Amino acid sequence: MSLFPSLTVSGTCLWKPSQTQIDNAEVTDFASFVHEKTQFDWQQDFQSLWQWSIDHTADFWDLLWDWHGIIGDKGDRILVAPDKMPGAEFFPDARINFAENLLVNADQRPAICAHCEDGRVTRLTRAELKQKVWALAGWLEEQGVVPGDRVAAYTPNSVEAVITMLATASLGAVFSSCSPDFGLQGVSDRFGQIEPKILLACDGYLYAGKRISRMDVVTALVEQLPTVRSVLVIPYLTPDPDCSQLPHAVRFDQAIENATPITSFRRMPFNAPLYILYSSGTTGAPKCIVHGIGGTLIQHIKEHRLHTNLRAGDTLFYFTTCGWMMWNWLVSGLASQARIVLYEGNPAFPGPYRLWQLAESEQINIFGTSAKYIDAIKNSGYRPAQHVELPALHSILSTGSPLSSDGFAFVYDAIKPDVQLCSISGGTDIVSCFALGCPVQPVFAGQIQTRGLAMKTDVLDENGNSIIGQEGELCCTAPFPAMPVKFWNDPDGTAYKSAYFEHFAHVWRHGDWATLTQNGGTIIHGRSDATLNPGGVRIGTAEIYRQVEAFDDIIEALVIGQNWQDDVRVILFVRMADGVVLDDNLKTRIATSIRRGATPRHVPAVIIAVPDIPRTRSGKITELTVRDIIHQRPVKNTEALANAESLGFFKNLPELQR
Repeated sequence: MSLFPSLTVSGTCLWKPSQTQIDNAEVTDFASFVHEKTQFDWQQDFQSLWQWSIDHTADFWDLLWDWHGIIGDKGDRILVAPDKMPGAEFFPDARINFAENLLVNADQRPAICAHCEDGRVTRLTRAELKQKVWALAGWLEEQGVVPGDRVAAYTPNSVEAVITMLATASLGAVFSSCSPDFGLQGVSDRFGQIEPKILLACDGYLYAGKRISRMDVVTALVEQLPTVRSVLVIPYLTPDPDCSQLPHAVRFDQAIENATPITSFRRMPFNAPLYILYSSGTTGAPKCIVHGIGGTLIQHIKEHRLHTNLRAGDTLFYFTTCGWMMWNWLVSGLASQARIVLYEGNPAFPGPYRLWQLAESEQINIFGTSAKYIDAIKNSGYRPAQHVELPALHSILSTGSPLSSDGFAFVYDAIKPDVQLCSISGGTDIVSCFALGCPVQPVFAGQIQTRGLAMKTDVLDENGNSIIGQEGELCCTAPFPAMPVKFWNDPDGTAYKSAYFEHFAHVWRHGDWATLTQNGGTIIHGRSDATLNPGGVRIGTAEIYRQVEAFDDIIEALVIGQNWQDDVRVILFVRMADGVVLDDNLKTRIATSIRRGATPRHVPAVIIAVPDIPRTRSGKITELTVRDIIHQRPVKNTEALANAESLGFFKNLPELQR
């Protein structure tokens, strides 16, 4: 019998912080610091603090820098051109190093615990981590890496990935990563654009008990990346992989052993590039999103300490790969002097208990995952509360896709009744969140607790008017430090502006369909653009089209995401060449091609043949129109279609009802 029989009702209060928890929260300490400096008194009302933070944006970020103790030269100016969106600049005179801030107080406290699916565990103290970072940074310098150069990583979620990122950042260079489940074309489409000088690559990875070699992909990838001078190889499957086919290859451990370590961090401008992440690729090759050093750092510190209540000595875990921005978010926990836990492999291998046993054994305080994972645990029948003891766990974070009210209920019923459940929402575009948790506010079923501090997040109707209690576009109407510095290979900013600022002038439109609640919470309903979100992982349609277009049997295709069982599944519609039948054999070939050329996440759940596909008069296929039809929403502006009669083919398809 459920302990919380009414929790499936959206808006039901599930958790409230005690007065002691409020008094001891990191955000309470910060609010006291703000009061001391400005006389603003929040009176333990978080929404009043949020309002102050958006009314006094420069003061907020200035005081957060001082309260946390960010290492660097802050400079005199905090925010230049605050009315420009885009165009505003935070801390334009500051000099800072990302790795220096993450490796502060490099003592004997634990820094990283990395678990592999096969049971291997690697542990590093803060001192050991810094030692390895400085050694690898010395090796990178020997290879000619200078500020602004790119280091690309095709890697599992491992200590080597963290060390390489920090070593790259130590030199003021730029780090970019993809997980090894990307096929050759998927990773080449990304790294090929940024022209890396160094490639970090694994010999393979493990998943669900299978050993998956990647040496053939790495060899072919290096051939497609002429700028790569050296390949740093992680021996993940075997102790001594055969690197004879890779020019200028060296094993990771050998590079560290033989290098002359650096002895200081190179401080860079606040807005100098740190990371290159990748868009989902809805309209061609994925866009390369460049994130700055200072904006990433200060935004993550805010989210970790003020919204997640992360403290020095806490243990932070997020189930993620190196191809998801939550990996970057997780690693930044080191800046709060927390211990981070990595896991590489299938989270349900050999059974659904795997990550919960990890949470118990490592005494995890903050456990991060996806809504899809929570749903999978619920459906498996496994109830963690009956099998593991989780006294240290105070917060569970969920992102990737909206967490349903049933998902909220399951957490409190089957995992831990006194945990703070933080549904959070943001994305690769900002390497952080627009809406997330709050340790001093109640948790309501189906709702994200609050908007991020100093993030002027709003929901707008089709005319750009702010609305509460109604569905609309999730937007941000004022600048924030974690906005991308730029897109790579976009010198005049045309692609950047088109991606976020074309819909509403001078307003960031994020592409999520959302509702603001009367109590300051947020409900995310799904994507409002053509991006797909299966299992909480944002992927683009272009990478699927690229594989399908290679089939002579198919004239054209259309991909959409269908809301299905509290998740999204990928649906592929194909228009066949004359005389060709879409049989099971062809479906298998299509799925195999997509899996190899992109990732398993791109593979459609359902493939359906249709006589025609709707197009605009300019010839562009209309994914959003088809998505509206299959979700039985009204279709607007059909007069813009060249073949509106084709819409009838997509109504009430039996294949989409099962």
